[in-house]
Amino acid sequence: MNRRSRHRGATLLEVLIAVLILAIGMLGVAAMQATSLRNSQGSLERSQAVVQSYAILDAMRSNVLVARANGYNLPVTCVAPAAAGSLVNFDQNAWITSLQTTMGASACGGIACAANVCEITVRWNDTRSTGGIDAQELKTRSRI
Repeated sequence: MNRRSRHRGATLLEVLIAVLILAIGMLGVAAMQATSLRNSQGSLERSQAVVQSYAILDAMRSNVLVARANGYNLPVTCVAPAAAGSLVNFDQNAWITSLQTTMGASACGGIACAANVCEITVRWNDTRSTGGIDAQELKTRSRI
């Protein structure tokens, strides 16, 4: 038997094993990319919650007398109050609407002030990035 014909199949087997190892590695890279995208989405939503909390605090600071009189208090709600009537109603409506625009229709917000200290609550649904934990909540406390 010719020495050359004996080794002909070994190269093909080595190539198949190398392709298998490469395919498994590429699947691992794809899984890491998917996890990274999920985590980035969760991070974006948390950042948006912080930005939205500061947005309503800034609106309250521009109307500080009413804010210190607890005029901005709002139980946690997902329904934007009517914008008509007063600056407070307009600010609350704009805030809840903005929350739902940036964080999804399930986003809710609330304001609780007492003794010139206000706590802003933002809740949203984060199942896509957490893999099953629905409700996320961010509370921001600030002196007015």
